Amino acid sequence: MNTLTLSFPLRAVLRTLAGGIMALASLAAPAHAADDTQRLIDQGRSLSVAADCMACHTAKDGKPYAGGYAIQSPLGAIYATNITPSKTSGIGDYTEAEFARALRQGVRRDGSRLYPAMPYTSYTLLSDADVHALYVYFMQGVAPVDTVPARTQLAFPFNIRASMMGWNALYLDDKRFEPDPSKSEEINRGAYLSKALAHCSACHTPRDVMMAEDGNRELAGGSVGPWYAPNITSDTVSGIGGWSNAELVQYLRTGRVAGRAQAGGGMAEAIENSLQHLPESDLLAIVAYLKSTTPIRDAADTDRGKIRGAPVSDEARLRGVDKQNANNTLRSGAALFSANCASCHQANGAGSTGQAYPSLFHNTATGASRADNLLAAILFGIDRDAGGEHVLMPRFDAQSYVDPLTNTQIADIANYVLTQYGNPDVQVTPETVQTAREGGKLPLLARVPLYIKPALAVAALIALLLLWLFVRRRRARA
Repeated sequence: MNTLTLSFPLRAVLRTLAGGIMALASLAAPAHAADDTQRLIDQGRSLSVAADCMACHTAKDGKPYAGGYAIQSPLGAIYATNITPSKTSGIGDYTEAEFARALRQGVRRDGSRLYPAMPYTSYTLLSDADVHALYVYFMQGVAPVDTVPARTQLAFPFNIRASMMGWNALYLDDKRFEPDPSKSEEINRGAYLSKALAHCSACHTPRDVMMAEDGNRELAGGSVGPWYAPNITSDTVSGIGGWSNAELVQYLRTGRVAGRAQAGGGMAEAIENSLQHLPESDLLAIVAYLKSTTPIRDAADTDRGKIRGAPVSDEARLRGVDKQNANNTLRSGAALFSANCASCHQANGAGSTGQAYPSLFHNTATGASRADNLLAAILFGIDRDAGGEHVLMPRFDAQSYVDPLTNTQIADIANYVLTQYGNPDVQVTPETVQTAREGGKLPLLARVPLYIKPALAVAALIALLLLWLFVRRRRARA
């Protein structure tokens, strides 16, 4: 058998080359690992934006993700926790499995339960790959903050977090998102973004008596405190079926579409912190999905009244009615509108040039079948920084330069605007304004604490009565 014998110099050269290759490989491995980690951090950051984590877990003027933001729920204020990688105040000690459990099942590392103000009922749809990327981002891409935010203190019995075990058993469908093979890739992408990350249904779906989403009316509109998240199904009257794709993308990007709507409240926050930062392809995917949903018609919507109205001004009629030195002249909706609203929305309700201050006709807030968003905008104002434009409407429940408007004054303004520019069939009372001022109508479940003390008092009286009867009977027998 013939063999090939290598000379000593050649063997030395080959050994040197092999050593060099191994050295280069050892140097490349850490660099590759670092690149992979950075890719996951970048991916997790993008996912956190799509999931709108910053909006809830960052207090005004607070440090990113340090918690302390008060989520005003019907059950009371729920304070968002610190989700920075701090080992003393945040989630720095969480394993990835514990992180996933909190995200998907609403169970913290210590076993205590989260309230569904944290939308884990939507996040449960997240894929394993996305949960991993989010974990890497929050552990390595977020600065730790060693401050403990305010603690949530709800009234009895809602302060018993263990009760969420029963709620989850009834309403948490713990499963991952599965694409619909009958739908296009774009629609499935939009469904994943809308259902899992952006958790649109958390606001836009009505809730039942136990405050769980009504799956039979998904995206058909729901109350969010004093605001109303409108129907966003594909219905052409009640929903977004009559909007063009371009209009919907513009709304998600800027929070406004002339002749359609202006975002306020929680939607303004979602656009400012999340939606405007998504790539165009994701916004188009969300639009494609919404346009594919089952249309649901609101019973109160009998026509396309959301875009009705025309410019009308009462300024000429108002001039000269009162003397120049007269006091207490704001006695009507028209006069109150002229004094408080016309400077921005114009005397004829047409809005400002460019519609930063929108027209009051052809507007869903004034033309809808309910006045929730009109009242909320007047009471709490609008603060939206999106699409390169900061829109700021003052809140009229607590003006700093004059006395706050009363419930009657706000009702007069609202009724004037509805009659002149919107849906005249909707009327507002001072009692309606007071309900909005207090945070909206309480659902039945949220009223439980109101009856606990009276119920305990009645139970105590019954117990005392029974004790008295028992003692009396014993004495009678004696």
